[in-house]
Amino acid sequence: MNWVQLLSAERFGMEQYTHATKHERTEYQRDYDRLIFSSPFRRLQNKTQVFPLPGSVFVHNRLTHSLEVASVGRSLGENVGRLLRARHPDSEAYFEEIGSIVSAACLAHDLGNPPYGHSGEKAISTFFSEGAGSYLRTVIEKDGGRWTDFTSFEGNANAIRLLMHQFKGRRKGGFAMTYSTLASIVKYPYSSMLSGGKNKFGFFASEEDDYRIIASNLGITKLQDNPLRYVRYPLVYLVEAADDICYQVMDIEDAHKLHLISTENAMKLLLGFFEPERRQRRVDTLKLVSDVNEQIAYLRAGVIGLLVDECSRLFLAHEEEILSGVFAGSLIDRVSPAAATAYQACSRFAYQYIYRSKEVLDVELAGYRIIGFLLEVFTKAIQNPDHAYSRLLLNRVPEQYEIDSPSMYGKIQAVVDYVSGMTDVYALDLYRKITGMGLPVV
Repeated sequence: MNWVQLLSAERFGMEQYTHATKHERTEYQRDYDRLIFSSPFRRLQNKTQVFPLPGSVFVHNRLTHSLEVASVGRSLGENVGRLLRARHPDSEAYFEEIGSIVSAACLAHDLGNPPYGHSGEKAISTFFSEGAGSYLRTVIEKDGGRWTDFTSFEGNANAIRLLMHQFKGRRKGGFAMTYSTLASIVKYPYSSMLSGGKNKFGFFASEEDDYRIIASNLGITKLQDNPLRYVRYPLVYLVEAADDICYQVMDIEDAHKLHLISTENAMKLLLGFFEPERRQRRVDTLKLVSDVNEQIAYLRAGVIGLLVDECSRLFLAHEEEILSGVFAGSLIDRVSPAAATAYQACSRFAYQYIYRSKEVLDVELAGYRIIGFLLEVFTKAIQNPDHAYSRLLLNRVPEQYEIDSPSMYGKIQAVVDYVSGMTDVYALDLYRKITGMGLPVV
């Protein structure tokens, strides 16, 4: 793969208009702005990240997480772009725009995630694999649909669908993003048939041919055709690193605010990222501030800065392997020993005391119930559209979703589009109304 071809400003669905209009903003900056002002992005403010949506204590939701990931991603991209320009001074590649590409991709990386945190993905998958929707396999496969798209539902693939698919009444190309931004979001560039039962793949069958177009134009190396698999687009490693840095470090800060971890233990985890000399400087600086939340925020900022520098360096050190498509794992896996040990310690703590905490499990349990119920009633409704109750339900679905698709795969996908796009509050409200637990105020 080569940088000149990889960094393309061509827009999906608007190829015939490339270079037709000149803007003061670059095409990649326009991607970023287009996402910021979009409805799916705004809905992230009411989607759980890890902890229940805030009561008296504000913790991260999908929106604040995405903004922070975009900030870190911009730093990573600008570092890498500057160093690549120094390494390849005569290249015609748009190295200076890597920061904008990565930050836009970071903004979009969680757009396809359903309500109720990561458990939302599992709730959708298990509805089809072992729940009330398992009987649909015969119907979908008989119709030529791909069953694994549902049993291994993946928010990352759903983000690509949201950005690329021409929903009813919308323009061709969906969001009409640049090829480079779209490719930077595809963390697992292969078909759901290669997911191995895990929630890890890059595109649904409905977007597979579209991704082929993007990959071909960018010169992304194809590994196999059926099932389809590509190597990663290089900038995916920076988007992934930004996400890895933010969720692990910010979850510790949120846990501290919610008193799931003591100040002493939070400081110990964060100070562990630094070598002895740098650690002592931070300990000395902490003495200048008495507010414990500010102390944790100071350490968190230092850890993010350290990991940004390390991941930028690692990307450059492995540029040849990344461009050849043979780089294995993630950048965060290869940070220095002290940082790697501290990162693993944060991961162990988060799994034991955060992701398995009562508050988080309560959200997951509610999510399973609500998402499973909504999928069940709407999938039954699309199979029996002439029934009176079905008509009432289907009238509830916004027109953009193709519940009248000619294939059962398309109909089921429309239901999943609708449910996965809901906010936590909307899903709960609809659940209450359909079950009769809550009625509209007259």
